[in-house]
Amino acid sequence: MIRYVVIGVLLMIVASLGSAIFFMMHDRGNSKRMVKALAIRVGLSVALFAFLMAGYYFGLFQGRL
Repeated sequence: MIRYVVIGVLLMIVASLGSAIFFMMHDRGNSKRMVKALAIRVGLSVALFAFLMAGYYFGLFQGRL
């Protein structure tokens, strides 16, 4: 189950990066949508890192033996 959460968040990170590229090409610097999309990407990345570190600390992830 946790694997699907991680994959879903990674897909959301890539989608946010793609939307930032789209806004950069089409807005020509007239709006803050690119900055907002990149801020969302950074927030998702930090949240995913914190989730993985907490999961490892609390023993939610089992190693492959």
